[in-house]
Amino acid sequence: MSFTLPDLPYPHDALAPYMSRETLEYHHDKHHLAYVNNGNNLLKGSGLEGKSLEEVVKGAFGKNAGLFNNAGQHYNHNHFWKWMKPKGGGKIPGALEKKIVADLGSIEKMKEDFIQAGVTQFGSGWCWLAVKDGKIIVTKTPNGESPLVHGATPILGCDVWEHSYYIDYRNRRPDYLKAFVENLVNWEYVAELLAKAK
Repeated sequence: MSFTLPDLPYPHDALAPYMSRETLEYHHDKHHLAYVNNGNNLLKGSGLEGKSLEEVVKGAFGKNAGLFNNAGQHYNHNHFWKWMKPKGGGKIPGALEKKIVADLGSIEKMKEDFIQAGVTQFGSGWCWLAVKDGKIIVTKTPNGESPLVHGATPILGCDVWEHSYYIDYRNRRPDYLKAFVENLVNWEYVAELLAKAK
């Protein structure tokens, strides 16, 4: 099973002004496509051909760095585009809100901790909400890693590689993360992933 670049679930300019058409043209059309192409080349002869993307990511972790990096980023980005929507942010669906409050204290604390995880991820990487042992946790990973390879299920992730924000925010990563949480997150998709993670 080879990797394919998914279409964006919205037009390239639909997330403006929080994420510009130019950012999505570079990030989706060039960066994500490169992960797909490199991943497909590295998949050949890896012994992981025919596996699901999740199985490739887990199977390559710690064993095949090149394949893992590209497959991991493909997995992360497949979700990343769906974790955002035009006029995102706003009200969090009831069951998800209850679970966040139960596990993380409050919606505000979850947002603060999520932003802080992204701000303090040194260099490239991701910040996450993930389900581990039945509880929602806030975590961060370097490069193309995700909670998937640490025994958890990602339900929300934000890309803090510079190509995700530098066109729109220059070096202001905290402003980008705040805009993501307040104006871009597709909380319905997060709720769907939570329901499946139980």
